[in-house]
Amino acid sequence: MQTGKPVIPLHAQRAATPNCGPMPAWIRQPLGDAPHFGLTQHAVHQHALHTVCEEAKCPNRGECWSRGTATFMILGDICTRACGFCAVKTGKPGSAPDADEPRRVAEAAARMGLKYVVITSVNRDDQPDGGAGIFAATMRLLRARQPAIGIELLTPDFRNCQEAALRALAGHSPFVWGHNMETVPRLYKAVRPGADYARSLRLLAAAAALPGVEAKSALMLGLGETTGEVLEVLRDLRAAGVRRLALGQYLRPSMQHLPVRAYIEPARFTELETAAREMGFTWVKAGPLVRSSYHAED
Repeated sequence: MQTGKPVIPLHAQRAATPNCGPMPAWIRQPLGDAPHFGLTQHAVHQHALHTVCEEAKCPNRGECWSRGTATFMILGDICTRACGFCAVKTGKPGSAPDADEPRRVAEAAARMGLKYVVITSVNRDDQPDGGAGIFAATMRLLRARQPAIGIELLTPDFRNCQEAALRALAGHSPFVWGHNMETVPRLYKAVRPGADYARSLRLLAAAAALPGVEAKSALMLGLGETTGEVLEVLRDLRAAGVRRLALGQYLRPSMQHLPVRAYIEPARFTELETAAREMGFTWVKAGPLVRSSYHAED
């Protein structure tokens, strides 16, 4: 016989928790209508590729696709984790990674005329190398077609296979290796179940130590963190050797996701950007609509 308060599933708790208030005007973003938008969309869909722009419901898709840029999402569209903030589908992928995907990414990037490409992925905890081999193959084929192309990776934490991932990717410099901390340690249990703050820092420190590799990370604000907690994370990132940083506003993709606790005003982002540069970050993007790959080519 059950006693005490009934257990409410996590998704029901999220849905029952309202956002902090109406979305402010500085968050709103128009849909793209420039000529490049359709060309980008065609290149992505023609090659049967996924983008984080679509799968994660990024608010900047209109702007970025209109500029002819997109962030390719490899290793399928089903993630083995269920983060409280993310709109990407979660579950068991059910099949091995698509070995032909790197070729299609390289073809799409060449067709789009990209000089800088960002590659991210779902978590693939079902794979012995976490999918690092597909990341490596994608970089290899991108450079085979365009030797001078700039490459940025936004990878998972490779929970059970960091050493294997480092071996797979170490020989492909120069590139930017991004891995997002997403939030402050106190909020990890709700925001990043399955992740570990110290493990993510270890990956970034190992990436930063590789010759020809710059480490990058990002945080979402508005989930209930304090400014002091954010600054502490920035100090941890600098101690790990991270040089690139993106700070943006968390936006709730659906009622089944974590609520927005606060909309951070643009002036606060400016203050945090100043603080980050004073700590020694050499590349900083901070603003309500900034995402980890936003203007990454700058």
